Amino acid sequence: MAESVDFVVVAGLSGAGRSTVANTLEDLGWFVIDNLPSSLLSAAADLLSRPGSVADRLALVAGSHESHEDLLRFLEELRRSSARVKVIFVDAATDVLLRRYDQTRRRHPLSVESESVADAIERERRLLEPIRQEADLVIDTGGLIVHELKSRVVEVFGGASREHFMQTTVMSFGYKYGVPTEADLVIDCRFLANPHWVQDLRPKTGLEQGVRNYVLSESATSEFLERLCPLLEFLVPSYVDEGKAYLTIAFGCTGGRHRSVVIAEEISRILDESGHLLRTRHRDLERKEI
Repeated sequence: MAESVDFVVVAGLSGAGRSTVANTLEDLGWFVIDNLPSSLLSAAADLLSRPGSVADRLALVAGSHESHEDLLRFLEELRRSSARVKVIFVDAATDVLLRRYDQTRRRHPLSVESESVADAIERERRLLEPIRQEADLVIDTGGLIVHELKSRVVEVFGGASREHFMQTTVMSFGYKYGVPTEADLVIDCRFLANPHWVQDLRPKTGLEQGVRNYVLSESATSEFLERLCPLLEFLVPSYVDEGKAYLTIAFGCTGGRHRSVVIAEEISRILDESGHLLRTRHRDLERKEI
């Protein structure tokens, strides 16, 4: 196996949060394989770690119903190969898992007709104890909500680029064409001076310097940005902490060609300088004036 590949093996009790951990790793850019039989893990890891593979960070999620002997052999093989590997084990007290199964009304994967859910949980716990002993990180999810579990995974695997866990889109739009349904935050820029009423600027867009100068030179724009930027610098990291994977901030003006474009570009520049992972989109920039 290639030593340049990072491996994470996610194991743990059913209902303890394996899927949440896997989804968070996927949002962080890991290539995630879920529910693959333990007997096939070695072949999958070998295939995906070969030179030229698109995966340089591979997360393998082990189901609780799989043979723990196969999984232990796979872990031993990984570590013998000098691969960089970590094992995460998610755990929770039996009473916590019972409440979760009661709320979701799902069947425990190891339950049989003659056995209670509590008995199935305890049997699973005994089966997985050897895997737990091999874990580099054990996360007790009993006192955690979903967002807190996501945050814990981001802290461990997000590294210095923790803010890159969330993809932020800054967009402009025109109210005459409707508010974008994907927007999380919508900010109305129609109170700003409108270049549309300046004959030389009307055919231009907010990407052109003349329109930018016109909008940004206004005292109302300066005050608006002075108040808005600290709010966004507070909100964006807070959404990361909440476990949000995508954030769309939409700035609107009447036609979506002048004021909203200027402000979206300016906010994108400011957030980019702060190290946030950004993309900028101007939805209505190319629409013809009505």
